[in-house]
Amino acid sequence: MIYASDLDRTLIYSLGALGVSEDSPGLIPAEVIDGRTVSYISEQALSMLKSLTASNSIIFMPVTTRTIQQYQRINLFQETVIPDYAITSNGGNILVNGVVDTSWRAAVGKLVESGSAAAEEVRVRVRSVVQEEWIISERYCDELFYTYVVHRDLLPLDEINQLAERLDSMGWKVSLQGRKLYVVPAAVNKSDAIIHVRRTVQSEPLVASGDSLLDKSLLESADYAISPCHGEIFAEQQSGLVQLKYPFTTQAGVFAADEIMQYVHMTYNNLALLGVGPE
Repeated sequence: MIYASDLDRTLIYSLGALGVSEDSPGLIPAEVIDGRTVSYISEQALSMLKSLTASNSIIFMPVTTRTIQQYQRINLFQETVIPDYAITSNGGNILVNGVVDTSWRAAVGKLVESGSAAAEEVRVRVRSVVQEEWIISERYCDELFYTYVVHRDLLPLDEINQLAERLDSMGWKVSLQGRKLYVVPAAVNKSDAIIHVRRTVQSEPLVASGDSLLDKSLLESADYAISPCHGEIFAEQQSGLVQLKYPFTTQAGVFAADEIMQYVHMTYNNLALLGVGPE
């Protein structure tokens, strides 16, 4: 069985996303930069993840919008739970034992070039809507997509939605997650990357978890999926405009990961009873 999961606000949580005090019991540092903890994981969630990966019961794959460098600074996945495969850059890069799969990166680059407007053209369109005073920082990530850290309360959401519609016609997707506005080519997505790795490892079935609209393709490609009751996917469900087939946690914040890992364990155990899983 494969367990493919988004990281931030799904398994690990920054200080602003915890939903509880940083000194609450049951939290384990996941990412430490210059001696300062910048994200945590629930102790219970980590214990369950370690029990599955240590026994080779599952193939665990982080699937993140983080750049390669940002992923590699997460101590948890470099020192404690070390995956053979990791998908970064929203699917634009695949790491195999920590090394970039250059053939995959080249294939994605060709798809972006043929199916999406040029990056600079898209940047000009974004900056025509998103004013300078709304932006804290701008970054072109791994030569693939843009990330803007913004003053969320200043953004006119109607204009952002209209921008998303215009960019969609140009082959780019927009996702607003907290203070981050992502502008990503359609070919750079988590679903295509996980399908590629899934063929490579030849393991079935696939369980997935994630919280943002950039995770929707991942969850839709999975056999079993779960999402926390926070983030864009949950907001979309709550709006009543869509009815999603997968369950949501009852807890928001860092301890939603406990319920996510309980779901993964339950799914694995049920499949084992049916004789589905590793030999």
